[in-house]
Amino acid sequence: MASRIFAALIFFAAVTSGVFAAPVCGGEVVCSVRTGDYRIELPKDGDLRGVYVFFHGFKSSAELQMRQRPLVDVTLAHHLAYVAVDGIDGSWSFPNSARSGRDEKAFIADVFQDLNSRYGFSSDKTVIGGFSIGASMAWYTACQQGDKAKAMVTFSGVFWDPLPKPADCVTAIPPIVHFHGTADRTFPLAGRAIGTQFHQGNAFESIAIMRTRAKCDVTNARKVTLDGIQCQDVPSCIRGESVMCIHNGGHEARADMLDAGLTAVGFPR
Repeated sequence: MASRIFAALIFFAAVTSGVFAAPVCGGEVVCSVRTGDYRIELPKDGDLRGVYVFFHGFKSSAELQMRQRPLVDVTLAHHLAYVAVDGIDGSWSFPNSARSGRDEKAFIADVFQDLNSRYGFSSDKTVIGGFSIGASMAWYTACQQGDKAKAMVTFSGVFWDPLPKPADCVTAIPPIVHFHGTADRTFPLAGRAIGTQFHQGNAFESIAIMRTRAKCDVTNARKVTLDGIQCQDVPSCIRGESVMCIHNGGHEARADMLDAGLTAVGFPR
């Protein structure tokens, strides 16, 4: 009896001291939730003010995305953790996408919850983003779970046809900064067909849906400049401004654009 009591005391002491605590993720160690994984890197100086949750492009992965050091390093310079969320087989399964499979809405909700419980990243400290089809995933996340993010900064990807109706989205659409190139042939501003069954959506129609749902004042749109790019800034949305930046480049997500975008949504260097 005494030996069992002693063993129980040792176990209790080990648990309370953190010996048997769940392993910490980050760096080369993936963070796992019920149906997938993500990777995270934190600013080395300890000045942590939020998180940028990024959805990778087609045929990429969270591991490969973490090697895109210009994007990672700019994010860290803004005192944000950089999170690369992992798709399935290099893609994402959102409404009308060419790939089906995982319930991405539930998976991403789990990621948000895990970031909150592990690191204390609440919705007012979370920015979502993505590139290409990953940007599309970010747009559907903002539409479906916009209340879980402070803002969105995306590149070269929007909704797919048939586009959602404004009423399909939550009212809490976060402030948006979106960059898209006139020379983009992979995800053109007007969208394009993918095979015979699927079609990327029109960028201008997509942002109009978000602005309608967010009750933005489109009649008072003004011109602003981000990273030397002329942008249309629509004010008086429910939660903040909606900014569309059209540059003359192609299918890209540049660190200087991200730098300007994160500053615009309230996370300066």
